[in-house]
Amino acid sequence: MKLSKAIIAYKSGSPTSRSWAEKCALELENLGCKVLMGPSGATDNPYPVFLESMQDIDLALVLGGDGSTLGAARYLAERSVPILAINTGGHLGFLTQSAEECADTEAIWERLRTDRFAIEKRMMLQAHTITVDPSYGTPVGHNCGPFLCLNEMCVKPGSPDRMVTAALELDIDGEIVDQYHGDGLIVATPTGSTSYTVAASGPILHPGMDAIAITPICPLSLSSRAIVLPPRLLVSIWPLDNNDLSLKLWTDGVLATSVLPGQRVDIRMADCQAQFVILRDNYSYYQALREKLLWTGARVRYQNKHRS
Repeated sequence: MKLSKAIIAYKSGSPTSRSWAEKCALELENLGCKVLMGPSGATDNPYPVFLESMQDIDLALVLGGDGSTLGAARYLAERSVPILAINTGGHLGFLTQSAEECADTEAIWERLRTDRFAIEKRMMLQAHTITVDPSYGTPVGHNCGPFLCLNEMCVKPGSPDRMVTAALELDIDGEIVDQYHGDGLIVATPTGSTSYTVAASGPILHPGMDAIAITPICPLSLSSRAIVLPPRLLVSIWPLDNNDLSLKLWTDGVLATSVLPGQRVDIRMADCQAQFVILRDNYSYYQALREKLLWTGARVRYQNKHRS
């Protein structure tokens, strides 16, 4: 990897992440790399400035947790910028490498410069809101987007003063599947299957595959179940009762846009993929599930005498 231009995003409000960022920026600059650095968080977004100020970015160093990494992926996937994410202030850290493993940062730069790493590509989703009723002020077919996500798109109400339920109709490639009454619908990638989807009792999908998982959130029906689809199908969500204007589209837990009456949400596999730098030699997805989700399996454990 050529290391001539790099961006560093650190978790805002985290002294540890900022300290890491300053150290890494100094080391990269000593190697002749041009570096841009800035905080990333709920009220800080450095990526528009990064992308406007620097072309042909060789590396994005993200210092924080999974939330910081998701934000980086949404902005950098279209530019095919490799992301090296280090957990310097997160919780689960599914998408990051541990700070302990990356403590010797100068050795990391040497590994990158000598191509001793792997690139893992992750499927993403993109969404548009489409006007279907012209009586609400915009022409039929007018769309807003695209909005990108690495984990999930979520269509559900958001209200500051009450818990609003949603009535939604789901169709796949134009064919009506079902109607849902509950807290909303999650449309997730395999990467996102271990986030909001698994919390809503949805399926866990291996991140090496391409697929779309649709999971209802607290549906008012015992028969409403999650469904897993091939990746190239078009998922459309139609609001059936949105007169209070509370329905929203959320991307990776961040508000993307309001879904107005007379609009639907179209979701499909994105044209771009998130790219992550992998340094560890013995990474195990199943070990991550066991450790980070406390997946303990059977209560009674047996010794497998046939394993050598």
